[in-house]
This record gives sequence, structure tokens and C-alpha cells, in this order.
Amino acid sequence: MQKLLWILSYLVLATCAQAQQNPATEIRFRAVLDLTHALGENNPAYEQAAEPPFHAKTVGTIEKNLYFAREICLPEHFGTHLDAPAHFARGQWTVDQIPPERFIAPLVVLDVRSRAAANPDYQLSAADVSAWEKLHAQVPPGSVVVANTGWGSRWSSPGQYRNADRKGVMHFPGYSLAAARLLVEERKVYGLGIDTLSIDYGPSQDFPVHRYTLAHRLYHLENVADLDRLPARGSTVVVAPIKLEGGSGGPVRIFALVP
Repeated sequence: MQKLLWILSYLVLATCAQAQQNPATEIRFRAVLDLTHALGENNPAYEQAAEPPFHAKTVGTIEKNLYFAREICLPEHFGTHLDAPAHFARGQWTVDQIPPERFIAPLVVLDVRSRAAANPDYQLSAADVSAWEKLHAQVPPGSVVVANTGWGSRWSSPGQYRNADRKGVMHFPGYSLAAARLLVEERKVYGLGIDTLSIDYGPSQDFPVHRYTLAHRLYHLENVADLDRLPARGSTVVVAPIKLEGGSGGPVRIFALVP
């Protein structure tokens, strides 16, 4: 890792030096996409409650205080957010302890929208990963893999997004444990993401994918937005979570740099 950081530092310095000699030199991206839902009281929440878990109180106005400011209160795992390893694995990294180099990584997008449309309890399989690799080459180590299930289209309707039945059991897609094992043990990825409330599918009661992957020091990105706008491969993800001391997770801003 130290050697890799040295090489990256050298490349950055060399690029900067070249840019100084030739001001026309630029690093370009076709687009910078925001994969984050705006935080607000209407965001769907994992736990059903009478009152929204997000609260914002105005504590300063331009007219009265010459500035605008609010006081906010929300759960760590709400809106577009990150699960730190400590969320399910005792003694593992809290959100402020995750090494920063893991937050900038190749982005892999697995499209399972058709399967999720036919089965809201669909679990992304190891076969889905293998099928992606036949088309796009092997998932690179140190990447962040996100599942595009199409569930983001339901975001504006919390009831449809949670999709709970009469017994209160939610139904939405997630990852299978087999797919998680493949991505962790053989592909050595840094993180998993999804456009639903949880990496584990809705009916899960014991969260096997959470327990397995977080114990292996991955992080999760949940309620990721606008995955339809991304190519299957080639983008770089920039993950910027709140640096909450001792946090099991927290709100996150996610950007995709599309070349």
C-alpha cells in the first residue's frame, strides 16, 4: 500500500508539473454525477414510525440574525448513507476510521433491473457477477460494486419503496451471500452499494450479507441514487461520508466521475 501511495503521489506531482508547463493540460471527465438523494423528512426510512426520523429546526434567519442556520437530528442510517464495518462487526472500523484511500475507487455497476422487476425479493447472485464479467472483464480489486435494481424509481413514494406486506415484512432486492463471498474473497472489493434500503434483501431477519461483508472490512452504500445514468464500468466513485467519531455509519455524498 505504501508503494502504491508513493506511485500515485508521483503521478499527481508529475501531472501538476506538466500542467504548469502547459496550461492547456487538463484532466477531463465527460460528467460528474451525484448519486445522492437530498436529505429530508420525506425520505423513506428502514423503520416504520409515526413521526419522520429527520427533524430540522431553524435557529437563525437572515432577517433576525443576519445568517440562516438550522439544527438537524437524524439517525446514522438514513437517506443515502454509509454502513461502516462496526455497524455489524465488533471491533471493526467506525466510519471515521475507514482508510481514506478506500473512498476513491473503480465503480462497477451490476444491472439486475429486469430480475428485480419480476421478483421484488430478488437477491443478486454469483451468476450475475459472472455474467457481468463475461461482458466487461473481471471485477477489479479495490473497486466498489453497486447493484442497479431499479428500486430508485420508487424513492418519492416511501410506501412503495419500503414495499411492506400486511405483516409489515418489507420486500425489496438485495445481495445474496454467495455473490458477497465471491466479491470479497475472490475479487477483493472495497465496498458494496445498492439503490434500496439495505444490502440484504427486504425479508431478511438475520442480515447475513451485512454480517459477512462488514466483518471483512467492506463498507456499504445504501439508498444510492441515479444509477441508471452510469455505464457498467469505467467510472470512478468518490465516497464522502460524514466523519462521525465512533459512528456506525452516517450520511454520505457519492460522486461518479464518468470518463
